[in-house]
Amino acid sequence: MTHETDTPAPADLDATAPGGKVYHYPEHWVADVLASDGRAVRMRPITPDDGDKLVEFHSTLSERTRYLRYFGPYPTMSTRDVRHFTHLDYVRRVGMIMELGDKIIAVGSYEGLDNVDDGKSAEVAFVVADNHQGRGLGPVLLEHLAGAAAENGLERFVAEVLAENRHMVSVFREAGYQVSRSYDGGVVHLEFDIDPTEALLSVRNARERAAEARSVRNVLTPRSIAVIGASTDPSKVGHAVLRNLLGAGFTGPVFPVNAEHRSVRGVRAYASVRDIPDDLDLAVVAVPAEAMDEVFEDCLAKEVKALVVVSAGFSETGPDGQEQERRLVRAARAHGMRVVGPNALGVANTDTAVGLNSTLAPVLPGRGRIGFFCQSGALGIQILDGAAKRRLGLSTFVSAGNRGDVSGNDVLQYWDTDPDTDVVLLYLESFGNPRKFSRIARRVARGKPVVAVKSGRHAVPPALAATGVEIDDATVRALFEQSGVIHVDSIAQLFDCAQVLAYQPLPRGPRVAIVGNSTALGVLAADAVRSEGLDAGDPVDLGARATPEEFADAVTAAVRSEWVDAVMAVFVPPIAVAPEPYAAALRDAAQQSAKPIVTTFLAEEGLPDMLAVHDDGGNPARGSVPSYPGPERAATSLARAWRYSRWLDVPVSTMTRPDGIDTERARALVHGWLAERGQRQLTDSESTSLLACYGIGVVPYVEVADGPSAREAAENIGYPVALKARAADWRRRPDLMGVRLDLSSAEAVGDAYADVSALSGSDVVQVQKMAPKGINCVISVQDDPSFGSVISFGLAGVISTLLGDRAYRVLPVTEDEALELIDAPKGAPLLHGYGFGAPVDKGALVDMVHRVSALIDDIPEVRELVCEPILASAEGVAVLETQVRIGHEPRPVDLGPRRLR
Repeated sequence: MTHETDTPAPADLDATAPGGKVYHYPEHWVADVLASDGRAVRMRPITPDDGDKLVEFHSTLSERTRYLRYFGPYPTMSTRDVRHFTHLDYVRRVGMIMELGDKIIAVGSYEGLDNVDDGKSAEVAFVVADNHQGRGLGPVLLEHLAGAAAENGLERFVAEVLAENRHMVSVFREAGYQVSRSYDGGVVHLEFDIDPTEALLSVRNARERAAEARSVRNVLTPRSIAVIGASTDPSKVGHAVLRNLLGAGFTGPVFPVNAEHRSVRGVRAYASVRDIPDDLDLAVVAVPAEAMDEVFEDCLAKEVKALVVVSAGFSETGPDGQEQERRLVRAARAHGMRVVGPNALGVANTDTAVGLNSTLAPVLPGRGRIGFFCQSGALGIQILDGAAKRRLGLSTFVSAGNRGDVSGNDVLQYWDTDPDTDVVLLYLESFGNPRKFSRIARRVARGKPVVAVKSGRHAVPPALAATGVEIDDATVRALFEQSGVIHVDSIAQLFDCAQVLAYQPLPRGPRVAIVGNSTALGVLAADAVRSEGLDAGDPVDLGARATPEEFADAVTAAVRSEWVDAVMAVFVPPIAVAPEPYAAALRDAAQQSAKPIVTTFLAEEGLPDMLAVHDDGGNPARGSVPSYPGPERAATSLARAWRYSRWLDVPVSTMTRPDGIDTERARALVHGWLAERGQRQLTDSESTSLLACYGIGVVPYVEVADGPSAREAAENIGYPVALKARAADWRRRPDLMGVRLDLSSAEAVGDAYADVSALSGSDVVQVQKMAPKGINCVISVQDDPSFGSVISFGLAGVISTLLGDRAYRVLPVTEDEALELIDAPKGAPLLHGYGFGAPVDKGALVDMVHRVSALIDDIPEVRELVCEPILASAEGVAVLETQVRIGHEPRPVDLGPRRLR
């Protein structure tokens, strides 16, 4: 919520309201958003400096539009109205504008109704320029106004609309709100709650998906392209881009831009983008970073729709380059453009109707149904070359480089809606918005396999190094699997897995039949299958003299067996016998199979042509049999396909928000603490107060500084009690040297106080009610720069910590994921009553996970939270200690109104 202040806010965030008071709005209200046509739009609050722009905007509206908005002609805005619309307090009165360049294209506002619903309602209205209507700007504007209103404590919007303005009525309904209507003559009165319901979020996400997919489609299906920096020198990047673009047979016009030559590679060249006679959908930029500003101005003047910047010299070079990159992206979005890169390898679309290869890669795989996203430009060429050698056909390829604008999230949205893409491959170095990635990947993976390799998995992020929390490779794997993403460890495994997913059906179970003509190879295959957690029967050994017909019959029999879910054929062609008949027999048997078949066919590696079914373009197609150089790689790929198939069979679980949560009080507490003392570690009492707002109770305690106070505290709390040293070095020591338990009398408390205070060197100790005996657990949340907010669970204690026996999930978690989190650690059987213990109340632990998840979702200023130890027993859970750190540091979130990151 914004507040009146006596000190002026930063120049771009403040405004003077009536009465001369200075107000400012939250910086996150400024946002880049996407229209339904995929073009970017800048949104920001109205300031007093916008008066002239607002008058100009009003003058461009048609009489019809002005009539529908203002219920009358209203030809000009009066000085009084201009001041009313531009001088706001950003609490009860908020106005937003959408801009394209320096022109306003839409305006919206709300005004609090003091005498309605205890001041919790506001009247909302907006208008869109005539030539920008139909671009879906109204619902986006309404969404962001509702987000601002909710932050300011409002709960409901009302609107008055002329009955003949059917389009505006539909905007409110299509935005996802549950709208009630009443009529008064020719006016429709609309009312709706602005609380984001599941239905509303679903509509928002669908609108976001369509807009982001369209924005990427604009990049991948351009009708015309300019190559800025096209060079006659074969060693230059601009020459390579133009050569590859022309060689791919792009179906639209290509315009080289070179100020020194009339033509490049026999194509008419232009000195500047401004000189090109046609409209331009896409510009591929291959000029030095220092020349980018001039090039960008030319692209703006030409109204280019998107940029692919292959030039290096931006954020990868340091702070100065990072600032230049930010300026480029900020200006591009403000003028409706999207940017791939900088430092990108480029983009490609193998559709013959497009023929796009604006990459630096000399070798591009053939046409297929795999979408490939790669961050690294340097590795991208080798990756594409490897895919081509494997005969893995691609539908589209995007190398985003520094990801200044377009990211993997955007491309995932595109592939989710692309009918030509069946499998998605990702090579990731980092995540721009991990929460959003998780949300999108969960949805995409339900319809299409998503396979990802992430570099730097074993590196400890600097932000976590001081905490001792290490997100290791096993954790990364768990986090991917939570979203349904198939996690692999290398580029080779990425391609191995893609071969099964692209060409074979998914296994419906873990049972694998092994058929071959080599005893040794069959045994190796069985071992490999079992080591991957799959079931393998005894290998079927046909012997070295088996004919192609016998080989095909054995594979067919295995496929038809009710016991079998997949088949692995291991085959070494007999000496002096051509392998082609055996390959043809295996390929033909696979065409009749609804179960996956993989092979180690040692005649060739990869996917030999003789094992492939070809499409009209001569590329391997569905039904091809993937071949691996060894049964271990075949088994690993098959196992990953099975785990993905099993994930698909699990019904989608819902998010749970427990009862008894006081978000408003929690926010007030945190904001007050930050305003008072800034970012810091909360005291024990502050942490206890914050968690109490979310129904997480800490076992009662009192801090004391002398023996009499300790005895009095024990009497008030009730015996038995525990007494603990509070000095930092004595907390949670595994040897419990600073703790005295089960104190049942005043004398015992007095003696314990004297002992502990002398031992710790501090007069301050804690007297706490003894909790029921149970199993020590720990729940913590840490912000990881790679994944966002990560919640972990494990058994407390030095052994569990030493062994790293923790389970991790990205927040928020669903009902099923919370239960999986509790069951995931290797020590979890102790919670089930392992040995002679009684099972604990797992429901209480799951409920606590959801309460912690809700707290982190609601209060982004909470940077770290630890509850340790938690005593879990059949009676429930008892939290003994908590630790909370708050701060202003931003973290990638996926909450509130949708926006470009």
